[in-house]
Amino acid sequence: MHVLVTGHQGYLGTVMVPLLIERGHTVVGLDTGWFADCVLGPAPAEPDVLRLDLRDVTSDHLRGFDAVVHLAALSNDPLGTLAPDITHDINHHASVRLARAAKDAGVERFLYASTCSVYGAAGADAVTEDAPLRPLTPYAVSKVRVEDDVAALADEGFTPVFLRNATAFGFSPRLRADIVVNDLTASAVLTGRVVVKSDGTPWRPLVHARDIAAAFAAALEAPAARVRGRALNIGAEANNVTVAQIAETVAEVTGAEVVITGEYGADPRSYRVDFSAARQILPEFVAHWGIRDGAVELAESYRRHGLTADALANRFTRLARITELQRVGELDATLHRTAAATLHRTAMAARHG
Repeated sequence: MHVLVTGHQGYLGTVMVPLLIERGHTVVGLDTGWFADCVLGPAPAEPDVLRLDLRDVTSDHLRGFDAVVHLAALSNDPLGTLAPDITHDINHHASVRLARAAKDAGVERFLYASTCSVYGAAGADAVTEDAPLRPLTPYAVSKVRVEDDVAALADEGFTPVFLRNATAFGFSPRLRADIVVNDLTASAVLTGRVVVKSDGTPWRPLVHARDIAAAFAAALEAPAARVRGRALNIGAEANNVTVAQIAETVAEVTGAEVVITGEYGADPRSYRVDFSAARQILPEFVAHWGIRDGAVELAESYRRHGLTADALANRFTRLARITELQRVGELDATLHRTAAATLHRTAMAARHG
């Protein structure tokens, strides 16, 4: 297939693109480039790129593609809380426009990166895709709205699929430090302490970035009738754990000390997830990575590539990175590229092209 991957220079996209290419797909990326140089270790190979803001994509950009894999988003709760209107503009409205433009352009399949955080405070039982959705943050609310709006576009010629990913973990050359396993492992490696600022009791479903990529590949290649309009939880039941359990696993792997401060109190976001539907609908997909394996991989990668506290806090933390891009005049208040930044990037591209 000829596949467009939005957000290909993000944490997940950097892992997903090589897998799709390995499986024989022709891949083009679409990205604003906010995190293009936020790399730990050797720089990854780049596919052909459309350097566009998601909000500027039209059907003309999408003609000739068989599928769109839509990963691009303001991708965590602190960003959503800081700028809820922009979060909905990018994550909800631009995503729905993208899906409509894809359908208008004749794109047959649209894979959307949703999230298990749509379940919010779900109680003690493991939730299936039919459970009530209780999103607690602007980020999660935006995901629910996209699912609702894009599902209405499904027909014989257009197959949207909603992959509700558990919380991601694991190494990617474009690291994210502001997700729980990656963060706690970094703390262990850099300080010798695994610091948990909640009370440690909330449940979290987790899934490795490579397993997410494999699930998207399976959904891309599955018969359309099998996946059309489906929402699928992506992860493994063995990775439903509490934050305190994550901390203990990281400590066992690294030799660090666990410190649960409890200063943030109990986190209302607590949920366990049932992943059996994906195993039935996508029998080719198996989530292989456990939390211990991911912590080992992360700790080794952090040490091998020389992760520093400054890079962790600034380059690999989404809110800090975007705030810095605004401070230096790369992004305006609406998170659009400024005219000066666009001219600079065009000149640099011409110089190196």
